[in-house]
Amino acid sequence: MTSAKYWIWLQLCLGQGAFFTNILDEFGSVEKLYNSNIIDWRMSPALTVKQIEALIRFKLDDAEKIISDCEKLGCEIITFESEKYPDCLRSISNPPAVLYVDGEFGDFDRNAVIGIVGTRKASSYSLKAAEIMAKGMAQCGAVIISGGALGVDSASHKGAIEAGGKTYAVLGNGFGADYLKANEKLRNEIKASGGALISEYPPYTKASKFNFPMRNRLISALSDGILVVEAGVKSGSLITAGHAAEQGRDIFAIPASIFDKNFQGTNKLIDDGAVVATSPQTVLSFYSEKYSSLDLSKVKTPYELATTPKSNANAEEKKQVSFDGIMKDRAERVKLQSEALKLDGEEREIFEILGEDYLGIEDIIKSSNIPAQRVLVSLTMLEMKGLIESASGKRYRLK
Repeated sequence: MTSAKYWIWLQLCLGQGAFFTNILDEFGSVEKLYNSNIIDWRMSPALTVKQIEALIRFKLDDAEKIISDCEKLGCEIITFESEKYPDCLRSISNPPAVLYVDGEFGDFDRNAVIGIVGTRKASSYSLKAAEIMAKGMAQCGAVIISGGALGVDSASHKGAIEAGGKTYAVLGNGFGADYLKANEKLRNEIKASGGALISEYPPYTKASKFNFPMRNRLISALSDGILVVEAGVKSGSLITAGHAAEQGRDIFAIPASIFDKNFQGTNKLIDDGAVVATSPQTVLSFYSEKYSSLDLSKVKTPYELATTPKSNANAEEKKQVSFDGIMKDRAERVKLQSEALKLDGEEREIFEILGEDYLGIEDIIKSSNIPAQRVLVSLTMLEMKGLIESASGKRYRLK
């Protein structure tokens, strides 16, 4: 098997989402490509001028540095020719040359995998729908995959974890990059539950708007079907659905209000032929004969899943969601997010430490490394701005 450093070198040269299989068909292997000379590269119709410049610029030392970073971070490297590399991913037109994995990599070819996607600025209706659909499908043995972001992604991962199932997050950044601290606890829970974080970006690669469309094609490629929970007419979720259609995956959509522009993308998918998903069984029935690991005798209705009490359920979680409250709920969420974007300094640092679960003052001080008095001042200001809420025992969480 070719050393991982050659595959990493190839990925550095061509970038994420590049078409490389035709190049390797011509040169025979990635190692032979590396050992070819500049004349061979220039004579090849499979290589562009920019790609040749990159082949010259990047060295194996660059790849070995990435391998060293992975060892320090404790993440696994899975190359295109590795036995662990999923066939479902290998079969797409532009597969990643390398995957970086933090956690336990799953068998995506022998289990029903459902990708769930939707907006970060989701309504309570969408968050609840994503959570109970993920929970219901995971209870039947399906694997849930999403993007690890706030909103619908987080709700989907949490639903799968609550059901005792496996879930995977495909990230648009490299491990070790300082991104989305608010979801760090969830990412740790994904790994602790037997799932993993997956990325095709080398360690310390920062998140950018260009990374996520590339990331989305992996979510769809690793899935048997994509469930779109909430999407506007221009959204990353529709990009994922587009990848799914190109890759021959099934597309499902949650029905929603026809009066809310934030669901126009979802409703357009339904108009274009997406399957209306009103329950976990609607989705899983497509795969019950293909995968023996699915047990539809365990399937529950959305009502049953929504009314099942949680051991730590609070008043907010017990609220009944309805279309009537979607617009008001969304307006409040957008207002809070706008306030959060204005934060800077110690207030921003402490805000990013907090999550949906209450965190004690001592843990906040320890995580922030800010003097206790200044932490208390920042917490007071954040609470006055309506961004966080407190509970007895000096515990705080995002509102």
